[in-house]
Amino acid sequence: MAMIEKYPAREAPYPAKPVRDACAPATDEDILNVANVQGNILAGFNKDHQVLLFLRITNPKQFREWLKELTPFVATTEEVLAFNRLFKQIRTRRGDTNILQVTWMNIAFSFDGLTKLAPATTEEFRDEAFRQGMASRSTALGDPASGEGSTEQWLVGGGKDNDADVVLVFAGDDRDDVLSEVARIENSIFSGRTADGRPMRCGVEIVFRQEGATLPEPLTGHEHFGWLDGVSQPGLRGRTSEDPHSVLTLRQNPANAEQGKPGQDLIWPGEFVFGYPGQNPEDIHAPGEDSMRKDGKPAVPEWARDGAYLVFRRLRQDVPGFRRFIHETAKAHGLTPALFGAKLVGRYPSGAPIMVTGNLNHETPESHKLGGDDCRNNAFEFGGVGAGDAADGRERGGVRGHEAAAGVKKGESEAREGKKEKDCRCPAPKEVEPDPVGAVCPFAAHIRKTYPRDDEGTIDPGLNEATTQTHRLLRRGIPFGPPYPLDPPPSFKDSGERGLLFLAYQTSIEEQFEFVQQAWANNPEFKDVSVDGKLRSGFDLIIGQNGTEPRDFVLPMEDGTRQIVRADKTWVIPTGGGYYFSPSISTLQALAGGTIG
Repeated sequence: MAMIEKYPAREAPYPAKPVRDACAPATDEDILNVANVQGNILAGFNKDHQVLLFLRITNPKQFREWLKELTPFVATTEEVLAFNRLFKQIRTRRGDTNILQVTWMNIAFSFDGLTKLAPATTEEFRDEAFRQGMASRSTALGDPASGEGSTEQWLVGGGKDNDADVVLVFAGDDRDDVLSEVARIENSIFSGRTADGRPMRCGVEIVFRQEGATLPEPLTGHEHFGWLDGVSQPGLRGRTSEDPHSVLTLRQNPANAEQGKPGQDLIWPGEFVFGYPGQNPEDIHAPGEDSMRKDGKPAVPEWARDGAYLVFRRLRQDVPGFRRFIHETAKAHGLTPALFGAKLVGRYPSGAPIMVTGNLNHETPESHKLGGDDCRNNAFEFGGVGAGDAADGRERGGVRGHEAAAGVKKGESEAREGKKEKDCRCPAPKEVEPDPVGAVCPFAAHIRKTYPRDDEGTIDPGLNEATTQTHRLLRRGIPFGPPYPLDPPPSFKDSGERGLLFLAYQTSIEEQFEFVQQAWANNPEFKDVSVDGKLRSGFDLIIGQNGTEPRDFVLPMEDGTRQIVRADKTWVIPTGGGYYFSPSISTLQALAGGTIG
């Protein structure tokens, strides 16, 4: 595998000018109640260190008293957004990331945990996945029924002995600060006191504790297999105030006002937090049904407004096994390990998409630069529309479409010096040759499986880009465990305890996380590709699960043929998990006060 190079922060600089001068307004989008939504949902903690603390409620009455003391320390989206923006401004101007530090905390509950606190209303949750829990649906997700990866061997969430009612998510810039905050909460569990000094029993016990952290250089920003992580996140529609310029996601694509950065489609907030319009499955740009309802009926209790489902997966990564597979299989098919790895993932380890680079045998300085540039590393489509996304009729390759959407005349735009646009907007995206037959980026490549973009006919002839956007996730994961050496000495002894703490927010576990895992990643017939007389594209060999059975991957070759690559084992193994709900701040206060069900 290619050596991983160190990268600077890959975000476009936050605008130095006021937001109203830098980006297009959004007068037709909802004002989000950012003071009521927990901070990791819409803003993302984006910290180098995290600790997950899993708890079981033993006494609901005592727990409510403890929750009352805890709630003021739960971070809001408003607080996290303010910090993140100030942090980016300071970093852009000074290049200093140590002058401003903070530790955040959020909380989420399982269905059983909420039932202990509000038994009369939790039956109003219609999402069967949330009600049943991940462990009961594990085999349907493709997890093994026995042995490693099965719930019987999970460290958390696999059964009565390690099921958790509550998960606390701590995140911070400094590990010692995070551990200090965790210790403070743990101390309150064992020897808690109220604000006026009275002894307090908290009514919970600790089930499991897991620490995560970004990997050290040269893997900073990458996951353990070596690939840049978190590259493709959806942009979110919505404003944070009455000001139409106070958008949650800056509109930085000069060719398309319906995107954040180039290639980052804007998603209606109801896909990720309750109480707002979701995506319209028939029109990618139009709002759909309010996420509080499903098929015209209530989908959650009214008090779920401004909350979101949280999916957690503890995924162990077999790094040496994956590396061996890459090298041995690449050689068997006449490819370099770099190119074969890019075919499996859809990107090179730098984050450079193979759709843009083409078939490189080895990464180049230009591809490294591309991978770390978030104005360019998502500026592509698969099916037939280029980087500017002309599906809505806007012109591509320049500022005209953006200016027209913002109500600015072409002459006025060209007369301006452009300083404001440079502060906020990315360069105009270049055209990218589409790949509708999967000749460059295989249909089973990880990024094409988990986000097919404008592909049509995946698993069903009726599926298209508009329906695809109803299955997006807000991912907030972080690695755990030490990195595996690039060239381990013969004496190296490995525990194998490394992987990813997968965290993702959504408003339908069934239609978002489970759909992506089952219908896309695990489905060998995800897209109709004729190989040996069979219609199949193969598994996503990164996260696709098939119990303990071998998995096939359809590999396109330069000569136009397609070969079958067989993997006899998996390298991403579930070792824990759970489905949770992250309530709003007002709902936490109501739960603590016993005023809900």
